[in-house]
Amino acid sequence: MYYHITPVSSNKKTGPIPVTTTSADSCPPSCPFSGGGCYAKSGPLALHWDHVNRGARGGSLDALSVFIAGLPVDQLWRHNQAGDLPGEGEKIDVKALAKIVQANKGKRGFTYTHKYLSKRNRLIIKESNDQGFVVNLSANSPAHADELADTGAGPVVCVLDQSTTKNTTTPAGRKIVVCPATVTKNVTCSTCGLCARSNRSVIIGFPAHGASKRKASAISNTF
Repeated sequence: MYYHITPVSSNKKTGPIPVTTTSADSCPPSCPFSGGGCYAKSGPLALHWDHVNRGARGGSLDALSVFIAGLPVDQLWRHNQAGDLPGEGEKIDVKALAKIVQANKGKRGFTYTHKYLSKRNRLIIKESNDQGFVVNLSANSPAHADELADTGAGPVVCVLDQSTTKNTTTPAGRKIVVCPATVTKNVTCSTCGLCARSNRSVIIGFPAHGASKRKASAISNTF
């Protein structure tokens, strides 16, 4: 498994914060976007991810941990613009994740996971959130977001129809805030930081985007 570090992102949505990429062997087969609809499988990010997957870019977990530990106190950073938590497929490598969690002490790291929430995975993810490394549970739709929120393992995000621009609610009535960086000018991850708050009460919604946004929208509307 390879981990690539971008010390300062040039992505307009992310803003100038550290960002990482993990090889695709970390992605779970259960993710419905793996067969179509994954934003990371198109454009410049797809080319970059391919280099990471082949080991042409990136390095070891130890190198990643050293980098994270060396970040300034309270530094906001995003783990995985592509890829998932360490561990092949649905499995979470608890020892590997523990290294990231430890290195993140005093920092504001956040990420997302599509791995299946088995009892074991739920406990591991909850522990990570409790220790300050924020793992958002990625839902495929607002209805799925309710299911994930009920687990109590961590904060939840979800995919929305590509046309969504205003805040909405889940079927159970939970508030969904559309990602501010997608609808508000001059707002980026670096200035927002909502995904890095594990104790937030709202679900963050990401309108389907990228070259496969129609496929992603279809999944969100039917899942």
